[in-house]
Amino acid sequence: MSQLQKKAGLLTKAVAGVALGLSALTTAQAEDPIRIAYIEPLSGPFANVGEMGLFHFRYTADRINEEHGGIMGRPIEIVPMDNRQSPSESAQLVQRAIDQGIQFVSQGNGSNVAGAIVETVDRHNRRNPDRRALYLNYAAIDPALTNDRCSFWHFRFDAESRIKMAALSDFMMGEEDVKKVYLLNQDYSHGHVVAAEAKRMLAEKRPDVEIVGEVLHPIGQVRDFSPYISRIRQSGADSVITGNWGNDLTLLIREANSAGLDVNFYTYYGGGLGVPAAVGDRGIGTLFQITEWHSNLPVEQGWADNEEWLVGYKERHPETDWYYQRVYNMFMMLKAAIEADQSTDPLDVAMNLRGMEWESPTGTVYIREDDHQVHQDMYISVMAEQDGDQVKHDTENSGVGFRTVAKVDWQDTVLPTSCNMRMPR
Repeated sequence: MSQLQKKAGLLTKAVAGVALGLSALTTAQAEDPIRIAYIEPLSGPFANVGEMGLFHFRYTADRINEEHGGIMGRPIEIVPMDNRQSPSESAQLVQRAIDQGIQFVSQGNGSNVAGAIVETVDRHNRRNPDRRALYLNYAAIDPALTNDRCSFWHFRFDAESRIKMAALSDFMMGEEDVKKVYLLNQDYSHGHVVAAEAKRMLAEKRPDVEIVGEVLHPIGQVRDFSPYISRIRQSGADSVITGNWGNDLTLLIREANSAGLDVNFYTYYGGGLGVPAAVGDRGIGTLFQITEWHSNLPVEQGWADNEEWLVGYKERHPETDWYYQRVYNMFMMLKAAIEADQSTDPLDVAMNLRGMEWESPTGTVYIREDDHQVHQDMYISVMAEQDGDQVKHDTENSGVGFRTVAKVDWQDTVLPTSCNMRMPR
């Protein structure tokens, strides 16, 4: 063999080795997970809420990994981080997640926490344009987050407080039995907004309705709601409006049930963890909620895919229910935004999410470019007895579920925004 042939052979082997190495590297990169930091209370008074959300995140990630091969062939990995419902700890966890190379952080319980995360992500991204992160908010609904405190790096996948109150007050406008309303809410930004917007909207739409009482109580600290129930009874209220969530709603409803309080509850989270089991039959016809989803919507609308999804979740977590449909929407829209440019870079993803219209199993989901607020169809539902027909699915194995009493098309949920978004350079 000539020297030239020997050199040619070595060169061929070298090229093949480089190609093999590059192939292995590409495969390894393709298998690296796309990580999402889940920053929620996993201890303390709201641990049950954080745990239920984690169930939703992991179930959705597992289904996408199994059925779609993840995103770009990379599995989704959920990284839980316990913020103990503290804004300051949440800010630290965001920084820890970014330091670990995580590009997406998510949270939803507590608008005070959400505000801290928005500020942390926004400040970090301005200072570190080569290590940016994106905040995916699935439940924190203070209007300020998509108005005067809006950020390019924040996307909200739940309807903000004013949207929900507009829908509730429109419905209450047609309820002649609503004459005297009591407002009971948690003493932080979300609760303040619910109370203020309820007063403003009811005054405009039903000036004959009297606000007979208003209370803001410490968030996550009340163990005995009997004094509040006594005040509601003494006020003569026929209806209560509350934006409470977690144990603050469960304990309130449980005490109202125990005391035999005869009022209608108009809630943001009446179908949430612990509430249906706490109220039971007494909630039939009296417990209302405003949501983008409830478990009997697939039956009412013929959404077979969603029916299968919630049944699969129930098989995995028999003691809870599929509640956060917006978690499914968020993951699928994130997937579409990443795959549009085959990039997980937060800037690329954000640009693709802005203005996105995505056809979910429950209808169009639209992200407004101006403020990154999601708009989607909303439903007011009331607790009803499980009958195997209209109310096929109960909640929390309680024998009661929800049925729709009103629908708001997504186009009618669009409200003005004061957001003056600072675009990245």
